[in-house]
Amino acid sequence: MTVPMIMVAPNGARRGKADHARLPLTLDETIGEALACYNAGAASLHLHVRDDAGRHSLDTGRYREALTELARVAPGMAVQITTEAAGLYSPAQQFDCLHRLRPDWASVALREIARDPLIAARLYARAADQGTRIQHIVYDRADLEILLRGRADGSIPLHQDEVICVLGAYDPPRAGAPGDLEALRPRIAGLRLAVCAFGPAEQDCLLSAARHGAEILRVGFENNLLSPDGSLWPNNAAAVASLRCHLERQAA
Repeated sequence: MTVPMIMVAPNGARRGKADHARLPLTLDETIGEALACYNAGAASLHLHVRDDAGRHSLDTGRYREALTELARVAPGMAVQITTEAAGLYSPAQQFDCLHRLRPDWASVALREIARDPLIAARLYARAADQGTRIQHIVYDRADLEILLRGRADGSIPLHQDEVICVLGAYDPPRAGAPGDLEALRPRIAGLRLAVCAFGPAEQDCLLSAARHGAEILRVGFENNLLSPDGSLWPNNAAAVASLRCHLERQAA
């Protein structure tokens, strides 16, 4: 079995220090956590930036500052920015972030950008024109249907074939389980698969996804704070190191 790429998502859009003291919010904290995770085995980073009050931000200036510093301290680490709205941003603002920043790699939640189909088509076309790699975020079959319709009608270019299946949910809170991927698998044939999962079964979900051909496994405090035994991870790097160890054993 080929060992998938490990991606770390160290903070996300919603959690704060009250959830975990080591959840990174500032630029320095994010850079430090990213470097620790890189050294622990994460080859890529799912990057969120926060404003001065700790709120989720799509500010391109903050993104550029973070990307520049990450390229300096961890030049071998691939970085994916998020265009996540998180209830704060419109599709137009999501498009503006991607257009102005021109990142190498970005995640886009299908259900969020589909709120405005015209802007959604512009976003995917702009990404194709500027060479931005897109990872489509799907939570359920309805999201996959948006993706498949877009690929069929040409509004989503066929080469944008990377999908991350999210097992579990934020609202209402629901922990993921390894079997959750089976409900989505009939509709992801021919797509490049990544997986992340909410809750303490995160690692079991990711190991199962690796056995089913996932190319990228996303781990970290955005989705889960707990180790398999139910205790808090001390930091994101510990979750990365544990997943890497289990993947290597599984592949042996």
